[in-house]
Amino acid sequence: MRLLCLLLACGLWLSAQPKLTVNQLLGMVRSSLKLKHPDKQVGEYLRKIQLTEKLDDRTIETLLGEGIGPKTAEALKLLRDATENLEKPQVLPPKPAAPVIPAPPLSEVNRVIDKSREYALAYDKGLPNFICVQVTRRFIDPAGLELWNKLDTITAKLSYFDHQEQKQVMFVNNKYTDIDYAKLGGGATSTGEFGSLMREIFEPASEAMFGWERWATLRGRLHYVINYRVLQSRSKWSISHAASGQQIIPAYHGLVYVDKDYLSVSRIVMEAEDIPVDFPVQMAKTQLDYDFTEIGGQPFLLPLRSELRMRDGKVLVKNEAEFRTYRKFGTESSITFDVNEPIPEEKLKETPPAPVKKP
Repeated sequence: MRLLCLLLACGLWLSAQPKLTVNQLLGMVRSSLKLKHPDKQVGEYLRKIQLTEKLDDRTIETLLGEGIGPKTAEALKLLRDATENLEKPQVLPPKPAAPVIPAPPLSEVNRVIDKSREYALAYDKGLPNFICVQVTRRFIDPAGLELWNKLDTITAKLSYFDHQEQKQVMFVNNKYTDIDYAKLGGGATSTGEFGSLMREIFEPASEAMFGWERWATLRGRLHYVINYRVLQSRSKWSISHAASGQQIIPAYHGLVYVDKDYLSVSRIVMEAEDIPVDFPVQMAKTQLDYDFTEIGGQPFLLPLRSELRMRDGKVLVKNEAEFRTYRKFGTESSITFDVNEPIPEEKLKETPPAPVKKP
């Protein structure tokens, strides 16, 4: 069972005036429109930021046409006046149109779904016993505008033995600790990255409904992207709110990225739906990436990184967990915990698909 536990650090607010470019400002305002944040809330927040570039009337008019409210517009005009003497923002060249690849025939889509199911149900049976380092960077945004404050960095030793995973916290913010992973406070925690998430989507009891979504390139390889949905009556995904003691099992939907050549699962996206309005957590979404790594000289497809996002009221929390330094179980002496640099963005970014060259 997948367990997501939310422990919000209430009262944590931005301690410094954020500095944004005009493009970052546009992204934030448009995100607030999409998430339907109150106009007053957005306007109040904009009064706290500082722009590094000139904001002009044309940009404000564009946002007015997209539906911003009067408080947001008023705050933007104040920013316009305050940035009158700054340099204009850099004009980015338009992105080239993505090449069009025809969708595969239905028979091929069904074959990919069947092969993915076989792969998912057998996945954990082929995993060796191992240990690795899990580095989790936790963030919070009290304003709900996706401007993140880092809470902490948790470094844990993850042991996988006889198909069971166990996490032992080693450091919090580079300081040694022996705190129980299940008792970590101040943010969100999750378990179940090694096989259970994939299996629950594809197991027959879930009765997931699958369909074609699109082509995509991930880590330089062409992928089928398959959409799916699992009804609440068939769901095993639980979301717990520690502060209130409440728990729900929601319906969910998402995407599965399947490598075209290997027919292995490279990414899973999962989002809860129809969450009861009286439940504290109103949004829960997770993304799990897999990549090949060697253990004992043999390649295995193992978790690379997971990202979890949740919202309680207007407060957003985010976890970015990376799985590094895989070793064969029993070789703890060779594992190191000084993992500082995040996984490069190019290993995680989805890019448009390139047409397959015919021989």
